Amino acid sequence: MAHVPVLLEETLSLLAVRAGGVYLDGTLGLGGHAAEILRRSAPGGRVIAFDKDASALALAREALSPFGERVRFVHADFREAPRVLGKECFDGILLDLGVSSLQLDAPERGFSFRADGPLDMRMDQGQGPTAADLVNRLPEDELANLIYRFGEERASRRIARAIAEARKRKHFATTAELAAVVRRAAGRSRRPGLDPATRTFQALRIAVNGELDGLEQALEDLAARLKPGGRLAVIAFHSLEDRAVKQTFRALAKGGGHALVTKKPVRPSEAETQTNPRARSARLRALEKEAAA
Repeated sequence: MAHVPVLLEETLSLLAVRAGGVYLDGTLGLGGHAAEILRRSAPGGRVIAFDKDASALALAREALSPFGERVRFVHADFREAPRVLGKECFDGILLDLGVSSLQLDAPERGFSFRADGPLDMRMDQGQGPTAADLVNRLPEDELANLIYRFGEERASRRIARAIAEARKRKHFATTAELAAVVRRAAGRSRRPGLDPATRTFQALRIAVNGELDGLEQALEDLAARLKPGGRLAVIAFHSLEDRAVKQTFRALAKGGGHALVTKKPVRPSEAETQTNPRARSARLRALEKEAAA
């Protein structure tokens, strides 16, 4: 499937992109959102683009090459932005916390069970344990807790038990092997159309990539880097991330100095979900730094 930026118009509208503005894209992916920010901030606008996936960064660098020196690329997690960027502040900051099309559509990355591939799931393939390491090495109770916490999977203990029994015979190496065991253990999905393996795969991906680690602190740090009137927009794709964004934004607004731009999350239209099914679970929230009194 071709890369389609999720909630593109809604995101650009909430960011209030203007000519000459300076923007941070903390999760560049294949550069769809960044390209539109660069177009709308022309002729002098700039984007500093972070991504911890070297493959995505290389492809985005090529796609955004027409914008020349107006875009700067950084191979790092967005949580490192405050340290890497010194004291620079921004007119807008975007975080798209979802998995990119590049990752989902590449069987060799191991993010999806729709095509068989090695059980990897690392966004940064240069470091950290793989999903195979977790399912083959974690004690059964720790694995069950992980699947329940990050996947909100009610059958977590049954699934962990099945994985523990299966790995005694043969260690898991591929997505298809794991999905088959999980489906048998999970039984029928409580949500129509949702594959029974989905929540377990989500839990492993979150754990492998530390997706929730320090998220609230990172949001606070980035909000502090906004210029007066600048906005922070975040797209989340599962309830755990969205909950962290909602609570952090509310706390910042209550503490003064920031104001909620979105009281409720912006969801994709029916037309968008029909043309891009991956947008279905997206939730967009925005926060603005208030001008000094």
